[in-house]
Amino acid sequence: MHDTFAPTLAAARARIANVQPEAYARTHNALGGAVSGLSPYITHGYVSLAQVLAGVAARHDLGMRHKFIYELGWRAYFRHVWQHRGADIVRSLHQGPLPDEAYARELPADIREGCTGVPVVDQAVRALYATGMLHNHARMWLASYIVHVRKLHWRIAADWLYGHLLDGDLASNHLSWQWVAGTASSKPYLFNADNVARYAPASWHSPGSVIDTSYETLDRIARESLPQRPCGREATLASRPQIEPGLGTQPPEALGLTAPDARAVAGRDVWLVHPWSLGELPAALPADTVVVGIFVADFHHAWPWSERRWHFAGSRMAELAAHRWYGDATAIRDAWKAAHTVRSIHDPHLAPWLARWARCEAAPALFPEIDRRCDSFSQWWARASHGLESAADLLAADRVRAR
Repeated sequence: MHDTFAPTLAAARARIANVQPEAYARTHNALGGAVSGLSPYITHGYVSLAQVLAGVAARHDLGMRHKFIYELGWRAYFRHVWQHRGADIVRSLHQGPLPDEAYARELPADIREGCTGVPVVDQAVRALYATGMLHNHARMWLASYIVHVRKLHWRIAADWLYGHLLDGDLASNHLSWQWVAGTASSKPYLFNADNVARYAPASWHSPGSVIDTSYETLDRIARESLPQRPCGREATLASRPQIEPGLGTQPPEALGLTAPDARAVAGRDVWLVHPWSLGELPAALPADTVVVGIFVADFHHAWPWSERRWHFAGSRMAELAAHRWYGDATAIRDAWKAAHTVRSIHDPHLAPWLARWARCEAAPALFPEIDRRCDSFSQWWARASHGLESAADLLAADRVRAR
């Protein structure tokens, strides 16, 4: 897993060029596997799924059922669910192993501090705080332990993880937690020490811990309301407590954001960029267009970010926009009244406000839009991939839809 994510388009393109699809297919489940490290760049719109696949397919022949395309599909599927479910993605879609009220609503200090004594959990927390990222397998292990062993409600933990992730996407993050929790899937996701030993470095291995048992026992634990608390050997093996990085509702001063200013856009045509649209500006954008970047305080008061993520989005925004604002939705709305026109790229993170302020274009999509709601990935995939045999077919279909 990469531990450095430069906030530049060049860094995103370099990662695309370095993708080795066959190595990815063989090793992506391992913490040291050939993962792409592209997710922060995709989340923040530096690059689209279509650009990622086009860049990889230019160097490698990929069948439609290749694991790399399949994983791109998961991100598109989670957005599909968000489109159809809306705010329901942050509520249990159906009951899991236990009723919602059986789960606690406060993250235990030993988990938050990475000192549970279960190495796989403590190492995951350590990696999260150190890099703002976690391998997908580590996310699943962490989530399964928190929900099914410690009996914390998935939403509380999902919010905590989202705040620290550089690639936090509300659809991908919260629906992945629901998949693990069993509230968006047919059964809970469980793992044991043998699974960790297969895919993680030795420092993550957890023999003798609560997860060093059979899947039958873990399934029973998941369906019992009593949490399994660290004790005995786990307590003696607890790591030194980690200091949790702060999460902020306001941007660091170093980013140089200002309050919304109607004078900067008065009578002008505006292209609005936001933290989920940080790719290249449209090629046909007139030279006299004012580019304005915004961070909406209303969103960040609900979903605070780590300083690392503020810089990842804010530094790239500074390359694109002459004016960069941080303000509440009302102040931003009032500033736009002075503009001649405002255009932008739609994103559901800003759905309550963006369409009211700007004429929005759809974000670039790789897979066809499926109008009928699909409640499983397999159902969605069957429709989204119908009649397509290769990456070239998918990209050709994407170009036709974009006309």
